[in-house]
Amino acid sequence: MTQQNLGLQLFTVRDETARDFRQTLRSVAEIGYQGVEFAGYGSIPSKEMAALLSNLNLRAQSTHVGLHALEADLDAELNYCLDIGCSYLVLPYLGGEWRSAENLLKLATRLNEIGRESQQRGITFAYHNHDFEFQQANGSYLLDLLLDATDPAYVKLELDTYWAAYAGADTIAYLRKRAGRVPLIHLKDMTAQRTFAEVGDGTLDISGFIKAAKEGGAEYFFVENDQPTIPPLESARRSYEHLVKLLG
Repeated sequence: MTQQNLGLQLFTVRDETARDFRQTLRSVAEIGYQGVEFAGYGSIPSKEMAALLSNLNLRAQSTHVGLHALEADLDAELNYCLDIGCSYLVLPYLGGEWRSAENLLKLATRLNEIGRESQQRGITFAYHNHDFEFQQANGSYLLDLLLDATDPAYVKLELDTYWAAYAGADTIAYLRKRAGRVPLIHLKDMTAQRTFAEVGDGTLDISGFIKAAKEGGAEYFFVENDQPTIPPLESARRSYEHLVKLLG
């Protein structure tokens, strides 16, 4: 991992983007991040967003888009990605109605279709996990059932290392198991009380995660803190500085 493939998942600073999206992107760039993963666009038109990113020397590395939006108008989402130069489109979350082996298997067909259409437009589609996907069903993780039911050419995995660890999975072993399928990584850290921490301030083996992910072909690494207990931009800065030190 280098600073060029280290980005910030903007969900971390969602309170800031809600107040002033443009200024928040400027602040993210000033910290030193060279890339971002979107979690909404703040109603900014794609051409304007592209110009803003260019002016700030920020790269749109990935974007999170909910299932409803993907199914309502996939072309519009892909067009926005293309306009801002974003090469990864990620489904970030599933509602409770999907959280069973039976329903995930039904969903797999739809994810294959989204992935196929995305690939035809030059964009890679991926699925982002939380903790429920590491529940067992028929001797397998729900996440494995979903991945095995989808075409690896069309559906990749963005592994959220915090949620995998939170669920009790061996995150490094899982990265090795799914080598070649995980181009995107969420780097978070965990306190001894199992709450969110800035990267480098917690208990997780961040260096081990990075090493295993790199060996498995990961392209981008995103800092995220779902619930910062300090100002969000300061949280993003602290994680960034720790990772830069880690990278030497």
